[in-house]
Amino acid sequence: MHIPAAAAAWFLPFVLPICFYVAFTDMREMRIKNHAVMALLVVYLVVGLFVLPPWSGEWLPGTFGPVTVKLPLYAWQLLHIVVVLIVGIILNAAGIMGAGDAKFCAAAAAFIWASDFMWVFIILSATLLGAFCSHRLAKHTRLRQIAPHWDSWDRGKQFPMGLTLAGSLVAYLILGIIHGS
Repeated sequence: MHIPAAAAAWFLPFVLPICFYVAFTDMREMRIKNHAVMALLVVYLVVGLFVLPPWSGEWLPGTFGPVTVKLPLYAWQLLHIVVVLIVGIILNAAGIMGAGDAKFCAAAAAFIWASDFMWVFIILSATLLGAFCSHRLAKHTRLRQIAPHWDSWDRGKQFPMGLTLAGSLVAYLILGIIHGS
């Protein structure tokens, strides 16, 4: 993995409680709340300044069509937010993804290194399979009695993707600590 292990280790303690909250509220209310998404964004903006200081690292080149631009790594990671938010808005408009899911993905994108996208898709696939099976199993067993009023139990085919997305971000950061550069 290309995420620096030190960066993942610094981000994880701040991201973990937010992701737990996102998973919990999405299962309970089938909503990812804006203040949780904003908290995730603020974690990157603040902690990222210390972990990936734009004033001390080398500036990396990138191209936008015929134009070559050099930016610090911190800024390149911020651009992930814009790209993922645009894709999320399109997917939301097409009815493929919820608005909260799109906003969470955009905020989480800052924490993910572009060269690790294949890892992220593998983690996301495994997390989706595990979360879906666990949620559906709990829905049809006595485990449902622990939280009988959660909206996610009675939404038919709808599934609380916040459980998967938050779990994937946490898993990525944990794997980044273990296998990061």
